[in-house]
Amino acid sequence: MEVQKIQHNSERARLVKELKKEGYIRTPEVEKAFLETPRENFVPDHLKKSAYLDTPLEIGFGQTISAPHMVAIMCEALVLKKGQKVLEIGSGSGYHAAIVSKIIGEKGKVYSVERIKELADMARENIRKTGIKNVEIFVGDGSLGLEKFAPYDRIYVTCAAPDIPKPLIDQLKDPGLLLIPVGRYYCDLILLKKENGKISTKNLGECAFVPLVGKYGF
Repeated sequence: MEVQKIQHNSERARLVKELKKEGYIRTPEVEKAFLETPRENFVPDHLKKSAYLDTPLEIGFGQTISAPHMVAIMCEALVLKKGQKVLEIGSGSGYHAAIVSKIIGEKGKVYSVERIKELADMARENIRKTGIKNVEIFVGDGSLGLEKFAPYDRIYVTCAAPDIPKPLIDQLKDPGLLLIPVGRYYCDLILLKKENGKISTKNLGECAFVPLVGKYGF
């Protein structure tokens, strides 16, 4: 077990070095979060040997854990800060929320919504065994956001929507940033900025995600 842990740590360091070289990881905060988060805790047992390949991996129920470079792109684009309140749509296995939780620190909080109960349960267990205390996972329609704890400093969506759901824009703080893939499977990663009552968007490039299912999804 100890040998496996050492191997995983070595592979994690190698992956982070590659992500930095490719320009996906640009800040010390994101680098530190990646180094501190064991991706092997968030993938199925039979895929643990592939935990540090820069590729999406199946986690069941037709869902995937995102490729590390995409998680890095999204974390850097959101300009996450200590103490922020963040809403995640699409918990998956919990890995992305774990990375974000490390960046925003103990005084920050990640609220995550997952529509598939079994995945939400899996994510909660993965978060627990990784020793993370500032992530809370809910089962529901993520396209509706999570009104109870709004407004949020940052919102990000890990599945592709036909358009930016209005409830998410409404639940975003002013000023605040919202990051979402728009399209079906092959989509554009859109960064929405709310500032002084005005909304602006920027296309960060092409990406591929499973579809967002719900009232404002597919």
